[in-house]
Amino acid sequence: MSATNKRQTKSGFRAFGLHRNLLRALSEAGFKEPRPIQAKTIAQALEGRDILGLAQTGTGKTAAFALPTIEYFIGSKGQNPRALIISPTRELALQIQAEIDALSKYTNIRCAAVFGGVKASAQMRALSKRPDIVVACPGRLIDLANSGHVNLEGVEVLVLDEADHMLDMGFMPDIKRILSLLPSSRQNLLFSATMPREIRLLADKILDQPHVVELAHAMPLETIEHALYPVEQKQKAALLRHLISGEDFTSAIVFLRTKHRARKLARDLEKAGLSAIALQGNMTQPQRQRAMQGFRDGRYDVLVATDIAARGIDVPKVSHVINFDVPNTPDAYTHRIGRTGRAEETGAAYTFVTHEDFPAIKDIERKLKMEIPRVKIREFSRGSAHSGGTSEQHGRSTKRSSKSRPSGRRRAKSDDYSPRESSGARSRGRTDGGRSSQSSTKGGSFGAGLGEDRPGRRPSKKRRASRGESSSGLSSAKGPQKRRRNKRR
Repeated sequence: MSATNKRQTKSGFRAFGLHRNLLRALSEAGFKEPRPIQAKTIAQALEGRDILGLAQTGTGKTAAFALPTIEYFIGSKGQNPRALIISPTRELALQIQAEIDALSKYTNIRCAAVFGGVKASAQMRALSKRPDIVVACPGRLIDLANSGHVNLEGVEVLVLDEADHMLDMGFMPDIKRILSLLPSSRQNLLFSATMPREIRLLADKILDQPHVVELAHAMPLETIEHALYPVEQKQKAALLRHLISGEDFTSAIVFLRTKHRARKLARDLEKAGLSAIALQGNMTQPQRQRAMQGFRDGRYDVLVATDIAARGIDVPKVSHVINFDVPNTPDAYTHRIGRTGRAEETGAAYTFVTHEDFPAIKDIERKLKMEIPRVKIREFSRGSAHSGGTSEQHGRSTKRSSKSRPSGRRRAKSDDYSPRESSGARSRGRTDGGRSSQSSTKGGSFGAGLGEDRPGRRPSKKRRASRGESSSGLSSAKGPQKRRRNKRR
């Protein structure tokens, strides 16, 4: 790529010497001044250099690689497709295509997107028209290449967007296969929010003396307000309804770990009179597109999602991201909260935490190099405060009250949104004969304290006798059965 205009005497996007039709499209799309990732990338990309961009989602990466690519193609010809952009998800692929279409609307540059989850016939027809730019998810692209519907021998520009997410989704073998189909002489641009070892090795392999742009990729965006809300698992839904009834709420993305729980929470929010929609992996592509479009258009105020929506989803003015479940990794936290505070807007990232979540929270804080403020709401934090919740100032644990939780049998019945995988968490939430659950589950397993055999020290006579009392939350029939088992030992 080559830049011909003198940039020193111009400002904004004009400083890059972009074609007048590109500048016209930028103005209509609402672009005014380049954002940091764009300012540090576009000029170098226009000169043909490889790029390694380390920046969070929501920082403007799409325009950073789309503008120099379109500019280069306006003034030259080649064998289409000339640019290949690899995306980890269908939603992100469609977004990239939409932004490229908006930026190239006054040029002759055409773009097509290919991804799985839908019939391939329409995508085959689009590829038969030989678009200049192809945005693709790895699996569908390989299928189309194997069937001869796309020829990648003319690719001059390769973009790997959200490379770390592709690693998380297990796409590295597919990426290597795609690389083998491309010409060796090309420009490469790799963008990633984080830089795990595997991505560093990939960058070393495909990038030739790259221009590196690093925008504090491990740190959260300064436009986002972070907060932790200590809460019992069974009170999360009520806390969510409380938070989204606030005056500062306009729209929210709520993240859960599992598809089933995301669907259930969305249905329950609708029953409570809120406009909510679920977005999860079991939905067909048309269903997912309708859900996303409805959220963008404002027909839904709450999008309840699994981590499928944590990357690249660009919806303007999302006021809140709420982690109903704590993310599995610190990187996942970064990617989730990137859905708010975008384009220099302000946003809020709230995380619901139970007693069992605080070790994971410490990992997140260590990664972010910051302590996330704790916010307690009396009617919701009382149980958590007595069961390992943290103080607002220091995050120190407090002692558990033996009266802070109902019996295990009653808790399990009312815990609608408790993840199935957290069986240990449920066992720690039970009490046994007035003793704290930390004592009763020591050395035990799920169901400990419910009259089941478990390893460990033999209980005292007084405690064995208490097993038959109703105050322990167990039926009176369990006491004699337990005593007979202990006697046989």
